Amino acid sequence: MDLQLKGKKAILAGATKGIGRAVAEVLAAEGVAIELCARDQAGVENTVQQLRAKGSAVTGESVDMADAAGYREWVARASERLGGCDIFICFASGGGGAPSEERFQAAFELDLLATYRGIEAALPALEKSSSAAIIVMSTTVAIEPSFGPQPYAALKAAVTNYAGALAHSLAPKGIRVNMVAPGPVFIEGGVWDKIKSGRREFYDKTIAQVPLGRLGAAKEIADAIVFLVSPLSAFTTGTNLVIDGGMTKRVQH
Repeated sequence: MDLQLKGKKAILAGATKGIGRAVAEVLAAEGVAIELCARDQAGVENTVQQLRAKGSAVTGESVDMADAAGYREWVARASERLGGCDIFICFASGGGGAPSEERFQAAFELDLLATYRGIEAALPALEKSSSAAIIVMSTTVAIEPSFGPQPYAALKAAVTNYAGALAHSLAPKGIRVNMVAPGPVFIEGGVWDKIKSGRREFYDKTIAQVPLGRLGAAKEIADAIVFLVSPLSAFTTGTNLVIDGGMTKRVQH
């Protein structure tokens, strides 16, 4: 299927690992020019090198997304280098874990503020696009608590609410905003890989709660995200797409 993305321009914040990396790979394969960042310089260089080896137009920088000024400046530079921006996605996250002031601060800075700051910095370029699309990364635990109280879930709920309101605000400008809420996703070296090795009983219990009987894959989430930002989804905005193998029990009216 032709997603009509060839020649589009994407800015991806935090896209060298996991779902972010998978999205970069799928977008690149569709002919999208990409500017990406992450804090780890080696990870940025590795991602850029591998995508360029496949013929993709990709540039990356090491950026600390908790540095508000530096992060905003990178988004502006990325838009200038690309000659515009059609797609913006921020994958930054402070990660899960039990409540503490440090974890709340990390979630506030990376899950909420990094999303807000990145979108605000990208808006001047997005407003000039004829097919602008923003994806905000949420999570199923923001809509249906599953693993106890945690800052990650609380701040993802906040950013999801903000994104929903933003979708209505930006729609008259032709800018679409959608949210994606993955359930547990298995990524080699990631959280669920570590849980599988160190807490096998909990890992197996979690899988037993998924009607499809397995965890998701980053590529599966990436494919859905890329479809959402494509012109084929031109009438979709303000939607929170849950991708969890049926794990959440609520009826989604």
